[in-house]
Amino acid sequence: MSSPSLPRLVLVLALVWGGAVLAQPQRRQPSEFKERKELTQAEKDAAKARAMGNNLNGYGKDVQIKETPVPWMAIGLVAIVFVVATPFAIRAYRGTVKDMSDVNTFGARGGAAEDEA
Repeated sequence: MSSPSLPRLVLVLALVWGGAVLAQPQRRQPSEFKERKELTQAEKDAAKARAMGNNLNGYGKDVQIKETPVPWMAIGLVAIVFVVATPFAIRAYRGTVKDMSDVNTFGARGGAAEDEA
């Protein structure tokens, strides 16, 4: 019995050991510290203007936003469809309610007492 489990043990150890070797981070030599170059006053002002969001190029002055007109024709068409369809919907609703009340199977109204007799 030890023979079949030995190859499995070797395989598991090889996979675990190989995974551990691959998972180790690569070691780099630390690089020399480089100081940041000091910004000039003009560069500081430009960075501040960019951060504040000022519109320095003046492009926005000439741009006009197009306003799309309200689609009155589509709104009117939908209103006409609702006005025409509403009476038919009311008639269908009332007919369905009447049919359901005539066939009421879950109550003590109507034919429940007559069916038992």
